[in-house]
Amino acid sequence: MFSSVLSGGINGMDSYIVHVEVDTSHGLPEFRMVGLLGSEVRESRDRVHVALKNCGIHIPPLCINVNISPADIRKDGTGFDLPIAVGMLASLESIPQENLNDTFIVGELGLSGEIKPVKGILPLTASAREYGMKRCIVPFENAAEGAVIDGIDVIGVKDLTQVLEYLMSGAEVCDDIIAPTRFDMSSLNCDHESQGVDFADINGQEAVKRASEISAAGFHHFLMVGPPGSGKTMIAKRLPTIMPPLSLEESLEVSSIYSVAGMLPADAPLIVQRPFLSPHHTITEPALTGGGRIPKPGIISLSHRGVLFLDELPEFSRRTLDLLRQPLEDREIHIARSYGSYTFPADFLMAAAMNPCPCGYFPDRNLCHCDEHEVHKYLSRVSGPILDRVDICVEAPRVKLEELNADTANETSAQIRARVMAARERQELRFRGTSVKFNSEMNPAEVRRFCRLDHAGDKLIEESFKALGLSARAYHRTLKVARTIADVDGSDEIREIHIAEAVSYRMNDMKYWNA
Repeated sequence: MFSSVLSGGINGMDSYIVHVEVDTSHGLPEFRMVGLLGSEVRESRDRVHVALKNCGIHIPPLCINVNISPADIRKDGTGFDLPIAVGMLASLESIPQENLNDTFIVGELGLSGEIKPVKGILPLTASAREYGMKRCIVPFENAAEGAVIDGIDVIGVKDLTQVLEYLMSGAEVCDDIIAPTRFDMSSLNCDHESQGVDFADINGQEAVKRASEISAAGFHHFLMVGPPGSGKTMIAKRLPTIMPPLSLEESLEVSSIYSVAGMLPADAPLIVQRPFLSPHHTITEPALTGGGRIPKPGIISLSHRGVLFLDELPEFSRRTLDLLRQPLEDREIHIARSYGSYTFPADFLMAAAMNPCPCGYFPDRNLCHCDEHEVHKYLSRVSGPILDRVDICVEAPRVKLEELNADTANETSAQIRARVMAARERQELRFRGTSVKFNSEMNPAEVRRFCRLDHAGDKLIEESFKALGLSARAYHRTLKVARTIADVDGSDEIREIHIAEAVSYRMNDMKYWNA
């Protein structure tokens, strides 16, 4: 007898639909599996046989052929165990084939018949819905994750016996056996204050706070240069608290990445707060970009729509930093392996912090004893192309004692976020009907359209271009920052003062690297 079960797999960030076809016939007892299968899938044969036996299900000695179609896509992962087992039982007429219509099945089998969670349920459920499926049978631990997708019933199952009971029942009573999992959006914690950090904790550094506000409003890459203990890390950790909240579309994007990586929290099937990742400077290149024989999302992809914070920037290897050049520009990363090419999203805000010299106190010669060669060698660890992609470079000077002891109430993250959200609304209105979300995403044509300058502003940017030796990329990025500054200030026009502030963020890096 022949049976077919609909399932799916993950290839990079892309999910694909497969048909698990099973044919059983009399003949020499044999179990064959074809379809360009990875080692995990080939091992399914043994897991399925033992799981069926331990559930009290006897499989007669037959010739069993399993084809996982299409055969031109390599299948990896353990999620095909359950559809193979169900397909075998359907081919033996233990499960009516008609009960498998409109049903998507995925899950790993334990030897006892237990169904274990698998990665990538969120994008797989979305693919099943797009394919026209009405229900999706997934491991119980993955049910809340799959239920985030509207328009399809997600059935969470704990063991093979429960699956059989559900599939052998009629369509009119199956929901009485296992009710579909429902997702309650109100159960998610979207409160920024719950992150435990706030800009109100920071005394002084008003210029750096201003720069971080502009960075958050326009999604501009941000570099802080200053001595140890000046509050650079504190400010970076508070960036997500002033950024616009994730839209539902963005939440699904981020959650899908974490789902594929197997890092989606069980109690939070939908990520609603912007990610903040701060890798150590010893991070390996594959860990940063995504690695493995079959690549999985790396740190830069896990930072998608959030903040990637690089503390002690020059301590990262030159090669590691240069790997960021393409993702910073294209907002995605391409990885080529022998099994194919993979594209992962990487639209993150890079925030970085560094000391100006090995001891950290340059150019204060009362405290810094590094010679010019040591300073130059230290700063040169950060390449020019990386600096060119940084929109905002700001000094974080030592905080004075009177500022630390000041009794004045600092602005809270909520107050700063209100201005950021107002600037965000201006951008939404400006870019309506386009794919652009933030000013930093504008291409040169859009810069020419939306960053028109008056005579004074045009003259200032021209003088700055010549004096600072800006590249074409730095020129456009300066205009984008000026556009954001105007939005934060509530101005429809980019004025000379906005250009001057944007240029000042370029002059800071010139102070150190061109000294």
